[in-house]
Amino acid sequence: MSVTTWVVTILKAIDQYCQRRFAKRVDLFWHTVAFDQGMRVLGGSGHNHFYMLAQRGHEALVHIKHSRQENVSNTPPQLHDSLNISDWVTRGLQLSIDTSASSMQTGLALLGSIGSTAPFIGLFGTVWGIYHALMDLSLPQGAKPQTSIALVAGPIGEALIMTALGLAVAIPAVLAYNGLMRGNKGIVAALNRFAHDLHAYFVTGTRIDQRSR
Repeated sequence: MSVTTWVVTILKAIDQYCQRRFAKRVDLFWHTVAFDQGMRVLGGSGHNHFYMLAQRGHEALVHIKHSRQENVSNTPPQLHDSLNISDWVTRGLQLSIDTSASSMQTGLALLGSIGSTAPFIGLFGTVWGIYHALMDLSLPQGAKPQTSIALVAGPIGEALIMTALGLAVAIPAVLAYNGLMRGNKGIVAALNRFAHDLHAYFVTGTRIDQRSR
């Protein structure tokens, strides 16, 4: 459980570090003169949630425009054709944010479970060790060495170590869980701000005035 905690923590921390670096490219994206150039500035990594957000929004815009051009013919309209461009782009952007948020949450439930259960597993080991130490004291006089504090001090000390080990596993897991959750909230907030600007750009052709926000 301890190894799992540290592996998940390190991998998720590296991913958050990369996403924060990608977030810094958003301002550069808006300083480009064309959407394709802006996408190259964002970077094409498959783990870049900001790139995927812009790509999904653009794909939604192209799809709805293409669908309306096709529906000029005698093809009966489908249910999604009743959505306007704003609603369709919003749907695409929100789907991308939900997918990214779900991806960033992967592994955090495991950290939460370890942080919750590790102390009780350690406590169970403590109770089990003390039980066996007391059982040794209850043996018949001829079947056990002479009773002394040394007879039970060792087993009970080893049993108490189990509690310490449980806490040593649980505390890093809880701290990592809280820290990663906070980091994910910051990244999702940055994605929502970017999505707000992208929505305005795709629908109106201009970005939201930052001074009014």
